[in-house]
Amino acid sequence: MIILGVDPGLGLTGYGVIEIDRKRKLKLKEAGVIKTSHKDTISARLENIYDNFSELATEYKPEVLVLEKLYSHYKHPVTSILMGHSRGVVCLAAGMFKIKLVNYPSTRIKKSVTGNGHASKVQVQGAIQNLFGLKKKPEPVDVSDALAAALTYVNMELKGI
Repeated sequence: MIILGVDPGLGLTGYGVIEIDRKRKLKLKEAGVIKTSHKDTISARLENIYDNFSELATEYKPEVLVLEKLYSHYKHPVTSILMGHSRGVVCLAAGMFKIKLVNYPSTRIKKSVTGNGHASKVQVQGAIQNLFGLKKKPEPVDVSDALAAALTYVNMELKGI
């Protein structure tokens, strides 16, 4: 099974593609970020995100796309709105490519990969580094957050395979 984890953002959208076989062996297929320029219009930035996800979906054919549930802090509503734009484009891409869409709260994702629902981003990076046997921590944190989302699906939904 191929799982695509996503950490949506307007400037940087992290993604991680993992594969799990019937013996529960994990393989990291690809991970990275989609960057957009603040100089571009919002429509151009969203189109860039959609086009990149279309390429990922076409190349890897994921069965599941995992997103962190949208969280809004009353002190930073604009940040949530901008994240919501990119999150909406990712959800649209999932629908267009008939990919099952799953959402988890950030505390569930952190607990799934670190054992602590309030773990720091650095702790999540370290856990991802250890779980995949990487030489260094995935950078930027958007990548490790996306991989953590994908791994949460494995930990929560695929225990019986």
